[in-house]
Amino acid sequence: MNYFYLPLEEWTNDFVNDWLIPTLGPFFDAIGGMIGSLLEWINWMLNAIPAEILTIIVVALAWYLAGKGVAIFSLIGLLYLGSVDLWGEGMQTLAIIFVSTFLSIVIGIPIGIWSAKSEGVQRIVRPVLDFMQTLPSFVYLIPAILLFGLGGVPAVISTFVFATPPCVRLTNLGIRQVPGDVVEAARAFGSTSGQMLIKVQLPLALPTIMAGVNQTIMLALSMAVIAAMIGAPGLGSIVLSGISSVNVGLGLVGGLGIVVLAIILDRITQGLKPER
Repeated sequence: MNYFYLPLEEWTNDFVNDWLIPTLGPFFDAIGGMIGSLLEWINWMLNAIPAEILTIIVVALAWYLAGKGVAIFSLIGLLYLGSVDLWGEGMQTLAIIFVSTFLSIVIGIPIGIWSAKSEGVQRIVRPVLDFMQTLPSFVYLIPAILLFGLGGVPAVISTFVFATPPCVRLTNLGIRQVPGDVVEAARAFGSTSGQMLIKVQLPLALPTIMAGVNQTIMLALSMAVIAAMIGAPGLGSIVLSGISSVNVGLGLVGGLGIVVLAIILDRITQGLKPER
């Protein structure tokens, strides 16, 4: 039963079309240009390295950080990407993941630290993060298309919005979980707020912060197929092509490639997490 009519749709469209795009269009174009340049550079770098050399680097890194089992899986997984001729698409997906994760870390960790230091900021940031996490991921695609067009840039933006909350939340949690007696001892020895943060709180909170980074990477990968709907290149586009053409084999090939990358990145980033 409609007790009154709320023209939210009209208000939103008027705001976007009459003010947001005409006023802030050049700003979004500049942001899109910088992200696009970074994305192209990382994609070029990943493809410029011979596949054999990059495989050796990843396997060695996996062995050093996560052990022999993960190194063997990484070798098999990367050989799989090459054997099904999806190496280039895999590197495109990695480029999007790297850029969106970089933005999430650069923006998310400082916001998490600020939230841990200020209850006022915490009260503002918490509902925003709730909104970002509960809003259906498909909804992110609409403003991304309007403001940045089609391709890799809107994919990075929508992935960044979807994947940033864990980084902010777990950074906030890690700082708040630092024992109070340790903080008091550092303060008693004359530590400034900056020294306490850098030398005491961040090192003790690092395992929790790295867990947030790990979850950010996993969420970014989960957006690969969804972002393909707005022109994002990579393995997600392969899966989307399989869905649109009802090609089960093509969808399976692309989906397994995403699973391979997800497991490799998950295990390597878990190996980066220091023990308390």
